[in-house]
Amino acid sequence: MKVSGFTIVKNGVLMGYPFVESIKSLLPLVDELIVGVGRSDDGSRELVAAIGDPKIRLVDTEWDPSKTQGGLLLSEKTNEALELCQNDWCVYLQADEVLHEQDIPAIRAQIEKYENDPSVEGLHFSYTHFYGSFDTTANSRLWYPEEVRVIRRSSGARSRGDAQGFRIPAPRLFHSPERRLKTKPAHGTVYHYGWVRPPKTMAIKNKLFHRLWFGESRDAEFEVFEYEPIYGLKKFTGTHPSVMLPRVASQDWKVSYRRPLLGCRPSEIRLWISDLIKAVIGRNPWPNRTHD
Repeated sequence: MKVSGFTIVKNGVLMGYPFVESIKSLLPLVDELIVGVGRSDDGSRELVAAIGDPKIRLVDTEWDPSKTQGGLLLSEKTNEALELCQNDWCVYLQADEVLHEQDIPAIRAQIEKYENDPSVEGLHFSYTHFYGSFDTTANSRLWYPEEVRVIRRSSGARSRGDAQGFRIPAPRLFHSPERRLKTKPAHGTVYHYGWVRPPKTMAIKNKLFHRLWFGESRDAEFEVFEYEPIYGLKKFTGTHPSVMLPRVASQDWKVSYRRPLLGCRPSEIRLWISDLIKAVIGRNPWPNRTHD
């Protein structure tokens, strides 16, 4: 059994993405890795090429700056990379997502387990979201707890929206244009570092990312960024993927989450109530469904 991997990146250095670490974390799991690299101004392409692994197939891509509707350009480029994969089982990571080396054997075993079961169209991963610093995680229900990151190409799965997840297009005679994938657990965790950057870099990332939705009309709003205290932050007590350790050790900024007790927003009070209900009944009454 052979497995493909695919990912995309553009201006990864400028935007502070750990895209090199992401690619390196995926390589032990796959037999080929398609990396779609958009025209960049910061040496992103050269850094991908410098990894030097023969599994990597670097593909230069053109990103149309006029396509600014809802981040659809991201799913378009993701699907372009998917189409270049040569194997049926394909593993996707975004440029700020990293796999832990300790999970690789279990993930591979799950793919092998369902290789000949066409009813399984993909595998879903649990998520650890970091916020502000490498020792803090975000845990409220506003942060998706899991997502599909392994798909079977023959299922017809396609990246959708801003490329957060995948859906399968439905025949036109159905009311819904798409459906969720039928998946099994991957027995692995995706470590999501999208909200851990120096504040200045985070401002640049937000500005460039915002252009994918609305163009350049509001650039001035993103010149300054400060991490705000949010509900659901917890101390991270686990271990980071080994490829991330140099980046973790290089953190040179501090984030303070202290605020007055009376500073809670109404929306956060609702989150606290939902967590209380979850603790009482033993399950999440508002599941964030990304799959069946």
